[in-house]
Amino acid sequence: MKTIIVCDAIHPVGFELLKKEENLNVIDAVNVPKDELLQILSEADVAITRSSTEINEAFLNAGKRLKAIVRAGVGVDNVDIDGCSRRGIIVMNVPTANTIAAVELTMAHMLASARSLEYAHDDLKSNRVWKREKWYGVELFNKTLGVIGFGNIGSRVAVRAKAFGMNIIAYDPYIDPAKVIDMGGIYTKNFDDILTKCDFITIHTPKTKETTNIIGSEEIAKMKDGVRLINCARGGLYNEKALEDGLKSGKIAFAGIDVFTKEPATDHPLLDLDNVSVTPHLGANTLESQRNIAVEAVEQAISAARGISYPNALNLPIKTEDLPPFVEPYIELMSKMAFLGAQINKKAIKAIRVEAEGPIGEYVKSILTFALVGVLKESLGDAINYVNAKFICDEKGITNEAIVVPQSGYNNKISVKITTQSDVTTISGAVFGDTEQRIVGINGFKTDFKPKGKMIIFKNNDVPGVIAQISKILADEKINIADFRLGRDDHGMALAVILVDENITKETLAKLNALNTCVWAQYAVI
Repeated sequence: MKTIIVCDAIHPVGFELLKKEENLNVIDAVNVPKDELLQILSEADVAITRSSTEINEAFLNAGKRLKAIVRAGVGVDNVDIDGCSRRGIIVMNVPTANTIAAVELTMAHMLASARSLEYAHDDLKSNRVWKREKWYGVELFNKTLGVIGFGNIGSRVAVRAKAFGMNIIAYDPYIDPAKVIDMGGIYTKNFDDILTKCDFITIHTPKTKETTNIIGSEEIAKMKDGVRLINCARGGLYNEKALEDGLKSGKIAFAGIDVFTKEPATDHPLLDLDNVSVTPHLGANTLESQRNIAVEAVEQAISAARGISYPNALNLPIKTEDLPPFVEPYIELMSKMAFLGAQINKKAIKAIRVEAEGPIGEYVKSILTFALVGVLKESLGDAINYVNAKFICDEKGITNEAIVVPQSGYNNKISVKITTQSDVTTISGAVFGDTEQRIVGINGFKTDFKPKGKMIIFKNNDVPGVIAQISKILADEKINIADFRLGRDDHGMALAVILVDENITKETLAKLNALNTCVWAQYAVI
């Protein structure tokens, strides 16, 4: 008999569904202290958790029988996914059950930011002050709303804002512009359009390397005076110190914030300001949302306990034990190449193609799944996984294929070709010996480096002095070069892969792109 342990509170309907299942043992540990929880975890095959339980090394060591963990919600910040993967524990989340709740909370913060509702409420109810002239606000009608991230939540916010008579400008480099245009909005590829043209800005992206601190002091300086900012997505998308400074100076008239970088945020500087509406991470806190989350989480846990399926699995690879040993390093290499390609080519993806040559070609269709996840992970974060990759591609109109091509000098070689609206990026790799992974080609340029670490990919006109110019910029920024690989073609162009020890800032990357010889430069981390 399999055992499911429920570690955190879920809607009662979840327990009702669990009790109906035969041959299933259920442990209700909702009110069990966390130190005592570790003592009973050894009995569980599947755990249902929320944000209150840290899935850390102690938890995983205690859960010796665990085969799956269901995070009843979207975020998995409290889950050590790598640790779970090393132990063969599948991690699942519930990504869409709270969509409407998050959309409506965003609208609530937007209205509050326009009319200072909570402060007017408090002044009348707590202070018994009737002073209408104190609470002049602004209308949503005819204002411009900037939507950063136009997925399930951002697009629905835009529809509701349109109903208020707002104008919509959307920025999302990973979608088809028609999705915005068809609902009467304006799609922009220029992030500055959001900053300079919008009266309200709301953000709805996953929290990734690219989106963390996507709005900082420089971005706020470009905004309209009196702009209003909303964040009901993930803490840290707005730089909180820059947000605080902007609110204090009056550059930002008002902010509506539901999420913080560190939670609970009971002693946060934003709480001291009187032009902020704050809520304690209530994006999923509706009765309907909680019921949906409980139902989906329990259904996933039951399926996992039975070994039937793992919906919304975040770390479920193809069963590598069914493949020959030589295939596994190619699977890992493809994941890295695809992720690198997505960082180089940051535009709306139209097609993903995997090519294989040599005996590895027999397994090219299995490798394709890892390419899809690797490419889309850059833009979708935890929303993409090995189970739903094909479905998401179909939903977004991204064609994908895996083919075998004639050998070109390598015993085995794999390539991923990423086609966007205006560019094509192709990355090729091979495995030397049993496990040494190498990237051997980028966009037709021969190269040879390990797919690991921080790197600058720099395409330039092949003329004297380029290496010296790059080295000077990096030296001035005190950035150490760990390796420098250069490839050339027959058309007067060169491509360098520069491995560095330090992080590259947007400012440093801008200096590299400003060089006369530079065609483009991108920073990537694998």
